[in-house]
Amino acid sequence: MSQPDTEYDMRSPSLEEGADAKGFLLGVVAMLLAALAMSISPSLVRLADVGPFASAFWRVFLALPILWVWMRYGEAAEPRAPRASFTLPTILAGLAFTGDLFFWHLSIMRTTIANATFFATMAPLWVVIFGWLLLRQRVGRTTLLGLLVCLAGGTALVVQSLAFNPDRAVGDALAIITGAFFGLYFLAVGAARPGTNAARVTFELSVITATILFLVAFFFEPRILPQSISGWCVLLALGLISHAGGQGLLSIALGRLPTVFSSLVIFLESIAAALFAWFLFGENVTLLQALGGIVIVAGIWIARPRTP
Repeated sequence: MSQPDTEYDMRSPSLEEGADAKGFLLGVVAMLLAALAMSISPSLVRLADVGPFASAFWRVFLALPILWVWMRYGEAAEPRAPRASFTLPTILAGLAFTGDLFFWHLSIMRTTIANATFFATMAPLWVVIFGWLLLRQRVGRTTLLGLLVCLAGGTALVVQSLAFNPDRAVGDALAIITGAFFGLYFLAVGAARPGTNAARVTFELSVITATILFLVAFFFEPRILPQSISGWCVLLALGLISHAGGQGLLSIALGRLPTVFSSLVIFLESIAAALFAWFLFGENVTLLQALGGIVIVAGIWIARPRTP
């Protein structure tokens, strides 16, 4: 997969080529909504009455009908649009997302929601690292500055719980692994999007993820089916909001925005997740955490793509 060194900064090629700004704006809005939709998932995983592997499976499986309808409708509306099926990048995206959910749902059960989300949303760091190691892509100075500012703001969100705690150490480590898989997911979806539309990419990678997670849940969970109506409602919300909504919007955004900038915007997920955790589980939001959220927004602004 190695390619010659290329300068990879935050500017979008479409902007440099003079393409309309509406597509770029749509990408930004889609990424913001994706971050918001995915931010509620840690709270929903905590509320589910099944284990972490089962909730991960249902999260993806229950979204498949919606994603299939979206794919068929989109392709009927644009019959000439590219629609390559199960390309290598899409398969890799499905495998990366499987790893992401496997470790992500485990980490949520073993550490605070703020910690789990912060470490998981360190995907931009992994995007930069893997982009350089695998694709020899170098990142511009503005990108790196924005990334460092976002990391500083994210650290402020969890600084009170970053002190070593044996009870949370395993959960924190699992969340770090989640971030690495999430970074690979960004790169894979970004590579898949030029060859096909967002709906097909999201549906096909979800088929791969649901298949593997079902096997994991079948062998490692004592039960897969929820035990109550409320349990089904929680899983349905996970599927429709966090997966169909969040991952679908993320695929749309990655077809219109630079991959690194998209991964930076996902830092907003940690802000929204902290607010949901405060509202649902009483995990207080302090003044320092609020300032950290402002710093994250500033970092994204610094790293924003610029027209020539």
